[in-house]
Amino acid sequence: MSLMGTTEDDVRSFLISLVPPGRHQTNLAVFTVIMLICVLVLTLPFAHIYLSHTEVFVPAYAAAVFVNELITTTLLLVLYSVQRSTAVLALSMGYLFSGLLIIPWAVTFPDVFAQLRLPDTGLQSTVWIAISRRLGFPLFILAYLMIRDDALSIRKPFHRVRRAIIGSITGISFLVGGICLIVFTSDDALPEIMRDARNISSLWQYVPATALLLYAICLITLWRRRRSLLDLWLMVVLCTLIFEVILLSYLGGGLRLSVGWWSGRFFGFVSATVILLVLLSETTLLYARLARSIAAERRTRESRLTAMEALSATIAHEINQPLASMITNADAGVRWLQKSKPDLEETRTALERIVRDGHRAGKVVESVRSMFRKGTQERGPVDLNGLIAEVLRCSQSEVTIGHVTLQTEVDKQLPLVTGNQIQLQQVVWNLISNAIDSMRPVTDRARVLRVSCKRQNRDAVLFSIEDTGIGMTLDDKNQIFEPFYTTKSDGMGMGLMFCRAIIESHGGQLWMKENIPHGTIFLFTLPGADEILPDMRAST
Repeated sequence: MSLMGTTEDDVRSFLISLVPPGRHQTNLAVFTVIMLICVLVLTLPFAHIYLSHTEVFVPAYAAAVFVNELITTTLLLVLYSVQRSTAVLALSMGYLFSGLLIIPWAVTFPDVFAQLRLPDTGLQSTVWIAISRRLGFPLFILAYLMIRDDALSIRKPFHRVRRAIIGSITGISFLVGGICLIVFTSDDALPEIMRDARNISSLWQYVPATALLLYAICLITLWRRRRSLLDLWLMVVLCTLIFEVILLSYLGGGLRLSVGWWSGRFFGFVSATVILLVLLSETTLLYARLARSIAAERRTRESRLTAMEALSATIAHEINQPLASMITNADAGVRWLQKSKPDLEETRTALERIVRDGHRAGKVVESVRSMFRKGTQERGPVDLNGLIAEVLRCSQSEVTIGHVTLQTEVDKQLPLVTGNQIQLQQVVWNLISNAIDSMRPVTDRARVLRVSCKRQNRDAVLFSIEDTGIGMTLDDKNQIFEPFYTTKSDGMGMGLMFCRAIIESHGGQLWMKENIPHGTIFLFTLPGADEILPDMRAST
């Protein structure tokens, strides 16, 4: 099944809830946790220091967390609309639940909005909203972990997805509203957690212990399964939340507005930001892949159009003469037969010429390889080093997105060659694109693209491009330069034929050989001109 022309395997390849984490992502996650531990350690000596008059920053903190968690919710809902997994929906609602509760927490915070003269909601309201938020979020993560639905359910009708999103948002909104209503109207009946606006009672010790237990259960469950990139970064979020609880409740002694308390808020902000940054970075990467695909498709389409135009022009040019000759001879034969005394000898001669021209027309396909040799394109001195540098610059996005390591080796004293700049650029571009394409399936070794240009002898230049791709079979090696032969599922089989045609029309040679132990090497030679480029010319 497909969704908008995309197969399930294609969808799996870019959803962070399905893609397994790579080594780079794992190392980055570990580095992030180590840096957070360093911040925690640096805070230890100052955790109990009280920072007076800092409550004015509470609204800014709450607004930042609210915006981050709301955007995270939106991006997770977009992910759910594609994957259509109930587990992802549950996780998105966890971020919505946490984000919505931060607003009443900030509004009821002591002395923050006193100038607005809001109704007094009681001393315990702020802390009980914080407890609901702290204990509620890991429950949604547990729901994400425990729900077992299809990993990818793109067959689910969209109207059901829309109803699920609207219903979930409505349910969470009512849940948050219900919690606020109970807290605001039952302040006297709630257990006493805060002794005053700054200090906590002994009852508070059960809250961080319960929160740490829930975080630990989620963390252990994620560690045991670690199936996706999203799971990996949720582990980082949980580590951050654990550090927040340690700072707020133990190192800071539960003292509001202390260094430990504000450091805990910093960790809370980080926990609200981690998944957002991961989703944004993966979305950006996805757009880059999409742009590269569109660009590649456009180039392929343009190459096909160019090839078809060249083919049609060549065929029209080659066939036009034999066809015209055949028509002329046929007319002559008809006239010889229409005479009162038909001349059979002349008629036979005309028919023989028609047969000869027919055979000549049948050989038009064999002349396709010489289509560029017969061109009249303007030629002049060409700096191959500058040409290669320009092509590599234009190919940089493909190199980066393809995770290819580029190596170049050029001769600064390379002689100029005489040729057509655009045609030679097309040859180099085609060979580089083929090399990058051949390395896309490679996952167990480095993807290395090595471009070299140097003197072969006094009067010739040797260009080579090496890749560590999948290589070619014996049949491919024997036929790769033949017209219409291709190793790509969507290829035309014209690119390498055109490359060889162009190089040979410039007096050079193009060939290939195996790159030991993996990959292929394409090489071509071109005769050099008499002029030598200056030493200070820029190289690749």
